[in-house]
Amino acid sequence: MIELIAFLGNPGAEYAGNRHNAGRLAAAAMPPREWKNKYKGLYANDGAVHFIMPETFMNLSGDSVSTAASFFKVPVEQILVVHDELDLPLGTISLKYSGGLNGHNGLRSLKARLGSSDFWRLRIGIGRPEHGSVFDWVLSDFSAAEKPVLAQVLPACAELIRRIIEQGPESFLPEWAKKNVCL
Repeated sequence: MIELIAFLGNPGAEYAGNRHNAGRLAAAAMPPREWKNKYKGLYANDGAVHFIMPETFMNLSGDSVSTAASFFKVPVEQILVVHDELDLPLGTISLKYSGGLNGHNGLRSLKARLGSSDFWRLRIGIGRPEHGSVFDWVLSDFSAAEKPVLAQVLPACAELIRRIIEQGPESFLPEWAKKNVCL
């Protein structure tokens, strides 16, 4: 069962609509929670499940997530990390366990601080830029044309997270390995 869910992104209003904040945007699509400043992030809980939005910026996400995981004694394999994914097109959600880091600095930080990359991931596709830098792409806001797609993706993420909390992630792997959620 999942005991800790981490929503990756960057804190601050200037980053709120960035592609790199897809994880934090998914948290906002979930039922309201009372978030408190704890564990180097914004923290909430719902019974036995803990939620964390690191306030350490993406590249240091592991500091916050590992602090919460250590405090609550959550094994790495019972952590779900919700994050943006360049290698998936916008509109696609992918649930997976473990795997490579694909150059994602937030995941790299998590692996370094947790000592393993054997955590669950809910990857939200943001696509790659056709030209220009990846850095500029992930730190740019979703465009007006992309927002209707995002309006379908985020509630689908919230619903999948709800189901994962209730039933565990394993049963959702086949269906959600790579799913386009746009109608």
